[in-house]
Amino acid sequence: MFIADKYDVIVIGAGHAGIEAALASARLGCKTLLTTLSLENLAMMPCNPSIGGPAKGHLVREIDALGGQMGIAADQTCIQFRTLNTGKGFAVQALRAQADKKIYQAVMKNFCENVDGLDLKQLLIENILVERNKIIGVEAETGETFLASAVILASGTYLSGRIIIGESIFDGGPNGQRAALKLSDALKNLGVELMRFKTGTPARVDARTLDFDKMEIQRGDEPPQNFSFMTKTPVKNLVNCYLTYTNERTHEILRKNLHRAPMANGIIEGIGPRYCPSIESKIIRFPDKERHQLFLEPEGLNTQEYYVQGMSTSMPMDVQIEFLHTIPGLERAKIMRAGYAIEYDCIDPLQLKPTLEFKTIAGFFSAGQSNGTSGYEEAAAQGLIAGINAAAFVKNFEPLILKRSESYIGVLIDDLVTKGTNEPYRMMTSRAEYRLLLRQDNADLRLTPHAIKIGLASPERQKIFETKRAEILSATQRLNEIKLTPSNEINQKLASLDIGEVHNAMPLAELLRRPNVTYEKLRTAFDLPKISAQAAAQVEISIFYEGYIKKQSELAEKLDRLENKIIPANVDYNALKNLRVEAREKLSAIRPRSIGQASRISGVSPADISVLLVWLESLPKLS
Repeated sequence: MFIADKYDVIVIGAGHAGIEAALASARLGCKTLLTTLSLENLAMMPCNPSIGGPAKGHLVREIDALGGQMGIAADQTCIQFRTLNTGKGFAVQALRAQADKKIYQAVMKNFCENVDGLDLKQLLIENILVERNKIIGVEAETGETFLASAVILASGTYLSGRIIIGESIFDGGPNGQRAALKLSDALKNLGVELMRFKTGTPARVDARTLDFDKMEIQRGDEPPQNFSFMTKTPVKNLVNCYLTYTNERTHEILRKNLHRAPMANGIIEGIGPRYCPSIESKIIRFPDKERHQLFLEPEGLNTQEYYVQGMSTSMPMDVQIEFLHTIPGLERAKIMRAGYAIEYDCIDPLQLKPTLEFKTIAGFFSAGQSNGTSGYEEAAAQGLIAGINAAAFVKNFEPLILKRSESYIGVLIDDLVTKGTNEPYRMMTSRAEYRLLLRQDNADLRLTPHAIKIGLASPERQKIFETKRAEILSATQRLNEIKLTPSNEINQKLASLDIGEVHNAMPLAELLRRPNVTYEKLRTAFDLPKISAQAAAQVEISIFYEGYIKKQSELAEKLDRLENKIIPANVDYNALKNLRVEAREKLSAIRPRSIGQASRISGVSPADISVLLVWLESLPKLS
């Protein structure tokens, strides 16, 4: 055995999960190795050229609030910014941006190359080394062994990856990269349970062969928002996207060729994503739908490649070309990259603790699509938490476990390790019970205190956060201190601001509950402190939704009381005879950390939770 080097933490894979994991680990003082099949493809976006979207934009803001890198990189490299769901409440509004893929990769690679304590190596890891159920290192294809106290699996869709384009099938990772063919067997030899999932991507087409005049233009917001709370330079919209639709002729071609679809003829064995289905799946699932939206999105500023969002497919090439040419604006489209499906191995996330560490192998963590999720944002969020907790494991610090009531990241990880998943998991706002509390605009107020506590917040981030929080407190206090009493003078002042009259005594804050009243509108008229636009938005939202926020906060506090009831790790559930047999089996398999987590396990009833609570209360209290 040739021992090439020794590290505190080794990260396998340099996609969105691996990068956040490695950066967090190194920034927390661990000597870290980040391995990748190709240094040229660090932070590659093999699918859509975008970051954010419903719930995903929330995740990016949370990653940023915790000291992660994705939001900062997105602001530096994205070329169009749009806020979605603006016609709905603030809870579900989310930022989505088109990224320049190549520039994003270059920026992320530069970040990684300039962090002290972080090494990058182009390596194919083929084996995980374990002694006495504890990680000791990894073995590479080159024959090198690297020792480590902790290892993070962030292999994405590369584990035994198989590319499928019609009848053409070959081993490979996304975008024609190599697959990790031996690592799956190494994991199985360690007793890790694997699942087989599938995802896909549309064709990329040449912009020079598109007729944009036949499509609807999709412009970015003006002024655009940014992802990172650290971004000072305003972001800019540099490109447009375009909208077109499938039609009956498109659907007819697809129906005629369904027998050649790999998903229909048995070639594809893996389970695909329900919420991002292929176009052939849409035709089967929605036979009465007359058309489907397709967005033409540029892959970057210096390329003619456009991504056909909504047209994921693994159909044979002749079918791909034929149905693309039925779509308005794509009649002469030339395909630069074929649409394809990729099958890959991933782990069953029920094998993980809420820290993302394997229950049976100390120091072994997993993050990203290797945990059965889909999406860059879900991957990056898990990577950040895995990196933080791997560093905590090495340094014997308290791990970071985020609650469902304080973050979408908490919802994401809790869903995975408590409920598992039988398809590629996608984050959605509907998965969060308290989404009015978990808005994208207040991610820093919720999570930056964690970043400060664990040491991931730079002095600059801490200063920005504390200044904003102080502005919000000062302005809110002043709004509640100023009392309005009905008078001609007051009502004339309100009329000059185009605000309705007051007929009863009230604090000035009450005016912010009225439509179209802003903090800035009240500021000069009533001698309020000048604050940033971000702080003013927080003041307006918190006052306007105060009653709803209070109700959700009270419900969240009840949930937190159950989360704080920690279950001993060594409990023998089979000895608790008042539990139903199914509950004993589920609790023994998942081994929940708390009563709150136990209550969310399928097959564990409220009666079982009552039994657990009574048993927990009967235990001797530690002094």
